[in-house]
Amino acid sequence: MASHEEDTMPEETQGYKLSQPKQSLAEYQQMDAGDESLQRYKESLGLGTGKDLSDPSDPRVCIIKSLTMETSGRDPVTIDLSAPGSESTLKDKPFKIKEGSKFTMVASFKVQHEILSGLHYVQIVKRKGIKVSKDSEMIGSYAPSTDKQPLYTKRFQEEEAPSGMLARGHYNAISTFVDDDKKTHLHFEWSFDIGKDW
Repeated sequence: MASHEEDTMPEETQGYKLSQPKQSLAEYQQMDAGDESLQRYKESLGLGTGKDLSDPSDPRVCIIKSLTMETSGRDPVTIDLSAPGSESTLKDKPFKIKEGSKFTMVASFKVQHEILSGLHYVQIVKRKGIKVSKDSEMIGSYAPSTDKQPLYTKRFQEEEAPSGMLARGHYNAISTFVDDDKKTHLHFEWSFDIGKDW
C-alpha cells in the first residue's frame, strides 16, 4: 500500500531524466553565451528579462496565489490561496459542480529566489473515504517572477464532471504542487458537491 506522501507525488515517467542538472540562478545566468541551445533554454525560462520580484523575507520558491474553476456560461469560481494558511479551511466550504458539466482549472503562481524545475499539479479525489481518481499534470519550469512577468498562469486540460444519480454527492480532494526534486510547494484539502444543477 502506497504511503500518503507517495500518493501525492506525480507518476514517474519511464526513462525520464532531468535534461539539466539543478543549478543556481547565478549559474544559469553565466551559462555559455555562445551556445545557441542554452540561449533558447534560458529564454524559455524567461531569464534576464525584467526586475526580480523575489521577497527576501519569504523563503518560499513557489507561491500559489489561486486556483480557479472556469465553466462556460458561468462566473469563474476562485480558491484564493494568497494569504498564508488560507488553504486550511477550504475542505469545510464545498463548492457545487453540475453533473456532466465541462470545466477547466487555472493555477496562478509566483516564483522567487531560484529556477523552479518541473512543477506538477497532483489531485486526488475521494468519496466516502475511497479514492476515485488521481490526476497529475505537468505545469513546467519557470524563472523567478519579474516586473515583466509578475505572475504565471497555467490552464489545465478540460475536465468533465461525472453524471448520473450515483455520481451525485460530496467529494473530498487533495491538491499538491510538487517539483522534480519532490519538494512540495503547497498541499491542501478542499471539497465539492456534484448535483443535478448549479
